Amino acid sequence: MILIALGANLPSPAGAPPETLRQALFRLAQRSITVEKQSGFYKTAAWPDPADPPFINAVASLRTELSPLQLLAGLHEIEAEFGRRRGIANAPRTLDLDIIDYDQRVEQGPPELPHPRMHTRLFVLCPLRDVAPAWQHPVLRATVSELIAALPPAPIERVS
Repeated sequence: MILIALGANLPSPAGAPPETLRQALFRLAQRSITVEKQSGFYKTAAWPDPADPPFINAVASLRTELSPLQLLAGLHEIEAEFGRRRGIANAPRTLDLDIIDYDQRVEQGPPELPHPRMHTRLFVLCPLRDVAPAWQHPVLRATVSELIAALPPAPIERVS
């Protein structure tokens, strides 16, 4: 199973963040990437500055013949199509697409697999639980529910 995280907190040419995420999922199909399942959308405060607009996040499971590196390149191209400009870490953005897991591979990368910080992020884990409730971290060997339980509570709201 290939899992990606999606997030946005600024409008893009497609519209507000929820529409940006919907359109980004549609664009995947134009790149020989099949979305098999997607989570609901979750709203979380921006980090590190909660004064920034809140994020809308989701997770999708995919099927593709692309290698992890080819997939990452395609995700970066889609981000750019939606106005993403890389610069300051954790800055507000029109679209963020990250590979979370690629068939349980453990690789130094690029891209590093599994995503090196995904297990510390409720905004990834909660939508991941929607898509793959039995998923287990390939290194930590903890289930998604165990990873969620290990984190301090934080506000996260399912919005769709």
